Amino acid sequence: MSEILTIEEYLKSLEAFVDNAYGRQIRQQFQGIDGASELAMLQSPSRDEYEQLSRAVAIMTMAEKQTAQTLSDEQIERIAEDAVIDKALLAIFINGYAIKTAKSKK
Repeated sequence: MSEILTIEEYLKSLEAFVDNAYGRQIRQQFQGIDGASELAMLQSPSRDEYEQLSRAVAIMTMAEKQTAQTLSDEQIERIAEDAVIDKALLAIFINGYAIKTAKSKK
């Protein structure tokens, strides 16, 4: 069994794909009627999305970081409000992290 990825390591793994040209192309193909493609954020975040997520992770307590994959909707909403970031963006990121850690346990 491999060591579980920390929330900071997961965030760092997204950095290499920030504003990636190919990622932007894919996001454009799958954007909704409002022009958003939030789910693709986990594959190729914009600079703004990455900076928002960095702020959220930075203000999380050690306990929140250690149990990030089990945070409640209310906890995620509070962290997003405290970091002054988009709540849906943080929820998608935390869910992506939960999926990644669940896969690494197998």
